[in-house]
Amino acid sequence: MTRSATADLAGTPVVLATRSAGKLNELLPLLARLGVRVVTLADLGLPEEQGEDALEMYDTFEENALAKARYFAERTGLVVLADDSGLVVDALDGRPGVHSKRWSGRPDLTGVALDDENNALLQRALRAAAAAGQVSRVARYECAAACVWPGVSARDDESVRNGDPRTSRGERVVRAQTAGTVLEEARGTGGFGYDPYFLSDDLGATFAEVSRDDKAGVSHRGRAFHALLLDPLVRAVVQATVPDDGTAHVSHTRAQ
Repeated sequence: MTRSATADLAGTPVVLATRSAGKLNELLPLLARLGVRVVTLADLGLPEEQGEDALEMYDTFEENALAKARYFAERTGLVVLADDSGLVVDALDGRPGVHSKRWSGRPDLTGVALDDENNALLQRALRAAAAAGQVSRVARYECAAACVWPGVSARDDESVRNGDPRTSRGERVVRAQTAGTVLEEARGTGGFGYDPYFLSDDLGATFAEVSRDDKAGVSHRGRAFHALLLDPLVRAVVQATVPDDGTAHVSHTRAQ
């Protein structure tokens, strides 16, 4: 991408498109370490609109991440980062997968209460699977991280709808994962979602037992955003938002 194609981005922020407190707690320091200047939806005063939850209606993490990034890019006219992630359990045929956040079917709950319901359902499902002979508790967290930038109406672009989203003009999406095992009992008080039950193969501890930085070093989300920001075109777009004084940059350090 040439300087002339991105000159109008200079000094504009990159939007981190999530309303999840847990994701913000992890991603804001991670992106800061990578030198990416971001603002949140709250920073922009962008009210939540009815139907935002319906953006995650697709069957893959990539499609859901792109849907969120496209939506907020159109609302803000800015470069947008977004993700979709979830827990994939072998013995449950990949569930809860893209439905991880709302697997328990409790739209009336949020935060810790919703996490508790989802984890209770996870344990019941694994016990039922074990009773049917599927005793494995092997699982992985998966994350798709997406970047969409202005200048392309992605929603109306046939090449985007019908082509490979990883090569479509105006957007990129990458996917990463981290392996582990689902424990029968929770361990630790940090993290969010399924973290207290997810024993990381890399760390030998649950994601709820380790520091935020240690988790970010091996997590699905940390790996996905590292990989996304190593994409040459994404790096060019993000660097184009940096003020002329060069006070920020994108790190070239690879995720583990």
